[in-house]
Amino acid sequence: MDIEAAVKDQIDQLIGSDHVVLFMKGQRGAPQCGFSSTVCQILDDFLPEYTTVDVLADAGVREGIKAYSQWPTIPQLYVGGEFIGGCDILQEMAADGSLANALGVDLKAGDPPTITISPAAGAALQQITAQQSEGRMLHLRIDARFQTGLYFAPGEDTSFSIESGGITLQIDPLSATRANGLSIDAEDTGDGPGFKIDNPNAPAAPEVQAMSVTELKALMDSGNPFELFDVRTPEERATAAIDGAQLLDGAGQAILEGLDRATTIVFHCHHGGRSQQAAEHFAAQGFSNVWNLTGGIDAWSREVDPSVPRY
Repeated sequence: MDIEAAVKDQIDQLIGSDHVVLFMKGQRGAPQCGFSSTVCQILDDFLPEYTTVDVLADAGVREGIKAYSQWPTIPQLYVGGEFIGGCDILQEMAADGSLANALGVDLKAGDPPTITISPAAGAALQQITAQQSEGRMLHLRIDARFQTGLYFAPGEDTSFSIESGGITLQIDPLSATRANGLSIDAEDTGDGPGFKIDNPNAPAAPEVQAMSVTELKALMDSGNPFELFDVRTPEERATAAIDGAQLLDGAGQAILEGLDRATTIVFHCHHGGRSQQAAEHFAAQGFSNVWNLTGGIDAWSREVDPSVPRY
């Protein structure tokens, strides 16, 4: 497939804009397909920052990148101007360690981190462990933004095994570099037992505040300045939209990133899940007054403006 010279020049500029550039559907904070989401999760393990290009925002780039790389699917990853691969290849590279080398991330094994599991957490985890099938072990994962997860999966020879509180915990080498001094305690969440993880290495967590649809309507009526961003797909926006909302496509992201970091910013999606992720992403970029619209445009249709279609 041929590629127009103007589109090729545009893609050249995009690839050269950063050392790591991911062509994907949606944005890092709001991926619009499962494959793009998977690749973002992989890269998030290795890198706190990288550049994403939303191919849904530009049909020329969406088709042009396929011809440019001679690769038929999206997402596509470029590192240092070199095409690395799509979702399946990146999953394989992450598993065999070659992706870390390609990204320039040092995976040299060091000493295992010190992790403390309280007696209460240990007892709760022992009960959960007893319900797992043979060969499945408890893993701790900490990505490059210090988002932490506990999960059960088969044991891995490349991971550290740590004993604490009567529990054997596996942690991969990258997570281990972010885990020294971490503690796990049990807590009552109101919906049953949960776990509180305290990591002294993590930066202060950005705060995202919840805004109801009636509060958004009051903010609109007040005349006070704010920005409203829609993180849904263009197709969803064509079905239903809130007046004044800016689609968070490539153009929308450029507008957002040019705002003063103290600007009041509200994110919305269909029900509030995707917009929460986007809000957390941009709060981590230094925006200090970030809100997520609870219930999304569906709640807006039900409670504020019934003329907006529900879907």
